[in-house]
This record gives sequence, structure tokens and C-alpha cells, in this order.
Amino acid sequence: MQTKRKVINRCLKWKTAALAALAVAALASTHALAGENGPEENEIKFDLVPSKGLPAAALNGALKNAHGRVKIESIGPAEIMEVRVWGLPPNTDFDFFVIQVPNKPFGLAWYQGDISTNKEGTGYGRFIGRFSIETFLVSLASVPAPAVFHNAFPDALLGPVTGRIHTYHLGLWFNSPTDGAKAGAPGTTPFNGEGEAGAQVLNTGEFPDLAGPLIKVRASGN
Repeated sequence: MQTKRKVINRCLKWKTAALAALAVAALASTHALAGENGPEENEIKFDLVPSKGLPAAALNGALKNAHGRVKIESIGPAEIMEVRVWGLPPNTDFDFFVIQVPNKPFGLAWYQGDISTNKEGTGYGRFIGRFSIETFLVSLASVPAPAVFHNAFPDALLGPVTGRIHTYHLGLWFNSPTDGAKAGAPGTTPFNGEGEAGAQVLNTGEFPDLAGPLIKVRASGN
């Protein structure tokens, strides 16, 4: 009787262990599937390519290897955008913008931040904000705006009136016209904090004007 009870207890232990192993395997499988599906829904990667406005001298010279890679991950209320660039002039400052269309005339744009290259000509930026299908600008009325900088591109004194305009593209500009000219890309633009930037060097021009890559990002949980 005692031997029979030991056998039954041993069988119960084996059964319990087997069920536990199955549960662990099922849980691991669920996590694996979630890991595969998550990036497809809430993460996107794409390239930054040389601007169409760059002269041939720059594309065949200092900027012939200019390129970038962007990763955007939605975390629900915002997105994390990581930007890596390479093949650029070393130890140089650049300005990064979210824009309406990738090449001239660019449309509406807003200043996202700075990226600086190291001695190898590579740079990295990490930004947190709304970089998804919900990225837009809007103005319900024309109201006065502060005039802070006075140069070739003076600040507007009144804001425009506009409905929702989506800004699904990205662009990178030389912070200094001098640096741009040294790389074979002369010109002065308003694309930095002081309104005295150089030429655009990289953008999301592989995507259509009306379908920039940010349109592909869905906020997680939506």
C-alpha cells in the first residue's frame, strides 16, 4: 500500500512538472510573438539621403558618402527618434528639422534639435516628441509673434492662419554657411536657431512628398 502511494505521488509530481514546463513554453512563445509583432506596429527604420539641391561638386567630393539612418519607436504618448549620420565633414554642427516636403521649398518646418559630427564625420541624435501620423502644425488665427532675430531672414511679426498641415519628412542642414561652402554646398538658409544656417545636406527624399516616413508610425495603444 505504501509502495503504491509512493508511485502515485511520483506520477503526480511528474505530471505537475510537465504542466509547468508546458506553461513556461507557452509563455515564452507568447513573448516571442509579441516581440516580433511589436516592432512591426510601433517601430520604423528608414534612410536619410543627400538633398537634391546639393551641387554635383559636393556629391562627388566632400559629401559623396553622406548618409543617415533613422529609427522611430512609439512609446504611446510620444515617440523616441534616433538619428545616425555618417560621411559628413568632421567636427561640424548640423541642424535637424521636421518638414513638410523633403526638398525645396520644404513647406512648413519646425526645429527639432542639433547633431554634431565627431572626427570621423559621424553623428548621433536622440529626440523625444510626436513623430508619427499625428505630427502636424495648425493655426486658428493670425496673432502677433515676437521678433527676436534680425538678419537676412527676419522673424515674421504675425503668424499665419492654416488648417492642420502634416509634417512627415525630416531634413538636416549645415549650421554654418561657411561649413557648407567648404563642403561644396554654398548658400545661406533660415534653418537654425539664429536664422543663419547653411544648405540642406540630408533628407527623407526617398519617400513621396505627400507620404513622408512619419505617416507610417502609429502611436502604440491607438
